[in-house]
Amino acid sequence: MALRVGIQMDPLENVKIDGDTSFALAEVAQARGAELFVYGPDQMSYEQGRVTAWARPAKVQRVRETPGVFGEAVKLDLAKDLDVILMRQDPPFDLNYITACHLLELISGETLVVNDPEGVRSSPEKIFPLLHPEIMPPTLVTREMRDILDFRAQHKDIIVKPIYGHGGAGVFRLKPDDSNLDSLLEVFFTRSREPVMVQAFLPAVSEGDKRIILIDGEPVGAINRRPQSGQVRSNLVVGGTAEKSDLSDADMRICEIIGPELKRRGLILTGIDVIGGRLTEVNVTSPTGVQAIKALSGIDSAAIFWDVVQQKLADR
Repeated sequence: MALRVGIQMDPLENVKIDGDTSFALAEVAQARGAELFVYGPDQMSYEQGRVTAWARPAKVQRVRETPGVFGEAVKLDLAKDLDVILMRQDPPFDLNYITACHLLELISGETLVVNDPEGVRSSPEKIFPLLHPEIMPPTLVTREMRDILDFRAQHKDIIVKPIYGHGGAGVFRLKPDDSNLDSLLEVFFTRSREPVMVQAFLPAVSEGDKRIILIDGEPVGAINRRPQSGQVRSNLVVGGTAEKSDLSDADMRICEIIGPELKRRGLILTGIDVIGGRLTEVNVTSPTGVQAIKALSGIDSAAIFWDVVQQKLADR
């Protein structure tokens, strides 16, 4: 695979080699002969119809202190100098992120960008599931306090989360006797002009939050992320533990419902979160879980990903 691959990501120097999905994707590409270049959104520029980036040639290695070995940065024309760009920077999904999507859209007809930047821009991770309320828990998106109070009165035990949060940050459970709702919403609404997402609490979260990896709309593997005792957040970055997991009939139904739309939007690598057979999130920016799935089940999602990418390049 003599490809030139650009990876738009947070600094490679800071990745955790045993868990980071971007590292795993780079590792497989390198093993297949690809030439790697890494850069961040801040290194991108647009000028007179050209989108460029100052990118460092890189080789990845499974060395904790030095996961990458770098050459001198070079200025690349992203439409001409690369075959594939992996858009892998972490959220927040803010205007800086959206601007990066717009810039990559300008060159996506020349260079294959994965995931498709228009698809990423139009598929915020907590908004996309709203297309399918029948497979979600009861959900409210609003800034209107009267609606939040009515929702709480109906569902009693609720989860409140920022609509564009990530990694489990800012997620709170409010039990029926909790008197902190007003103060919590005051904090949310003072810091942001965005609505919040309120959902009925799913007791099944104590058994874990299933992360399912889909490639080109098809499920390839899953892990169960179990929260620490007494916690509701199961994200690995906040202390959840990964367990081997198979796909249930309910999981497969969810994948069958959303998979075609993910594929239509060019969202080749996605990770969905499912609790008790209910879809809670669709991760399209930089989904994690690839390395944990391989370690626990032997499924090499990164290899499957590159097989699909190579086929799409051949079909262009």
